[in-house]
Amino acid sequence: MLALAGAVVPSGASEGIGRHEVLLVRGPIHYDFLLPLDDKTRTAFSNLRDSGFAIDHPDAQWLVAGWGGEAFYTSVPTYRELNSTAIWRSVLGDNSVMRMDIVGALNDGLEVQVLRMDDAQYARFLLAIRNSFDAGPPLAGYHAFDLFYPARGRFDLTRTCNVWVGEMIRAAGLRFGLWTPVPGAVRLSHWLYQSG
Repeated sequence: MLALAGAVVPSGASEGIGRHEVLLVRGPIHYDFLLPLDDKTRTAFSNLRDSGFAIDHPDAQWLVAGWGGEAFYTSVPTYRELNSTAIWRSVLGDNSVMRMDIVGALNDGLEVQVLRMDDAQYARFLLAIRNSFDAGPPLAGYHAFDLFYPARGRFDLTRTCNVWVGEMIRAAGLRFGLWTPVPGAVRLSHWLYQSG
């Protein structure tokens, strides 16, 4: 219940309006952002080219951005690979990483939540995500196009991947729950403040 309580306490300025649509897509334990791969997004993340990230792939339409604990995020692609080290480090605290990926056209029926932003909000949102990166070379991803990058901040049970999602949304200037540690809190907060 406490994990959902933070979702109903609003923080941030406004409900999103505007021409930029960012999607929230839920995985088994957290949300990722899907950013449209337009010129603004490609320019904001142009530095990823230097690490071999395929941001200019001709079939790429969306940039996937997520943040999480290093041990869990980089070693548990599915729950079949779940291991005690990843669990232990998630509980006690861990370094964080950014996972960046590209995808093409989205499947019909993909369940997403939409965030709408004006130009200024989208610029702040992109900057907040960029500022989540730390120095250092990327780690291999799960397939040909994704990579993990060192990130700022530590992951722990109070600052989870879903809390980071809320931080990025509020950094854009959108109203969102003050603390969103679990997927249900992200979904509830979106419904309360951004489903317009």
